[in-house]
Amino acid sequence: MESWAGHEVPRLPGEGEPLRLYDSARQGLHPSRPDGDATMYVCGITPYDATHLGHAATMISFDLVQRMWRDAGLTVRYVQNVTDIDDPLLERAARDGEDWKVLAMRETALFREDMEALRIIPPAHYVGAVESIPDIADKVLVLLKDGAAYRLDDGTGDVYFDITATGEFGYESNLSRAEMLEIFPERGGDPDRAGKRDPLDPLLWRGAREGEPSWPGGELGPGRPGWHIECAVIALNLLGDRISVQGGGNDLLFPHHECSAAHAERLTGQAPFADHYVHAGMIGLDGEKMSKSRGNLVFVSRLRADRVDPMAVRLALLSGHYRTDRSWTDELLAVARERLARWRRAAAAPAGPAGDELLAGVRARLAEDLDTPGALAVADAWAEQALAGVADDAAAPKLFADTVDALLGIRL
Repeated sequence: MESWAGHEVPRLPGEGEPLRLYDSARQGLHPSRPDGDATMYVCGITPYDATHLGHAATMISFDLVQRMWRDAGLTVRYVQNVTDIDDPLLERAARDGEDWKVLAMRETALFREDMEALRIIPPAHYVGAVESIPDIADKVLVLLKDGAAYRLDDGTGDVYFDITATGEFGYESNLSRAEMLEIFPERGGDPDRAGKRDPLDPLLWRGAREGEPSWPGGELGPGRPGWHIECAVIALNLLGDRISVQGGGNDLLFPHHECSAAHAERLTGQAPFADHYVHAGMIGLDGEKMSKSRGNLVFVSRLRADRVDPMAVRLALLSGHYRTDRSWTDELLAVARERLARWRRAAAAPAGPAGDELLAGVRARLAEDLDTPGALAVADAWAEQALAGVADDAAAPKLFADTVDALLGIRL
């Protein structure tokens, strides 16, 4: 699947700082120092509606990870998927009387446009679940023959993963069994499905049903894959048995990342699947989580159509720490617009305060778990002095513009 167009990222003087990230599994900050290439897998969209600000905030968060790694001299291999076959997509297409494939292609194209406008560095591989189905079916069959999965005896052809297969299920999310059972049905699980060995066992392969799309599955029979195994197989195929970061919104902590990690670890015999499990907070509107089911979405494409500068949108989302749940408000956007205008005026000044201190300060803040509020404060302080007439360094305004572009993704 085609990704979106990239953009030139300025090269900054010196070498960036090592990045420390919060790992959800270990519940603390730990250095992100990959041996060799830095590898990252981020769970992408299910394309049945336009990109909302929750999606944008998540993608910006992991864009910062990639920018910090690159600044530190690392080679980055980044993969993102598109869940272009799933129940919500089929349900939306049926509701609107539209071909699900047309719906998926249209919304995926719009997502690409939004990512390009927000200056998200594109992944090296942008992969749809549908194009990966042959590989996924092969891996489900491996799990089935290995005894880590089982087929239900009800004639449906459905295959489930046995969560006892790794002996480590639950380490990624740190949730109790009671908490898992409460969350599982809210996020696509089916704990009450008859014939399962454990209510928490996730679906690996859904046998063909009348009126639903299906694909050849070899010995599995026709059907389509479950959600979690899709990401596990795509990541393993393109990034290897162990990756530096598995990322997504905090609503993916369980069951999605827990289950995909378990699938990968059983297939490879190596654990943990990721050095860091990193989760971005939710974006709300008027105190509620922004979601399609609630109908309270703010779309990036709508803001762009209203002539809102995408850099102001990005700055607004950067003003809160990536791991915190936070709200989108008109005031937040207004403050971001003012900040963007102030930064642009400062970058156009003939000289400014020392640029090396600015660069060091932004790097240091972002190196500590992507402290964007701290990084913005450093940039604000430099801009304020520049606009007040401090003119010690003629090269500083360009370095200021390059710094916020390279590290924060803000084009002035």
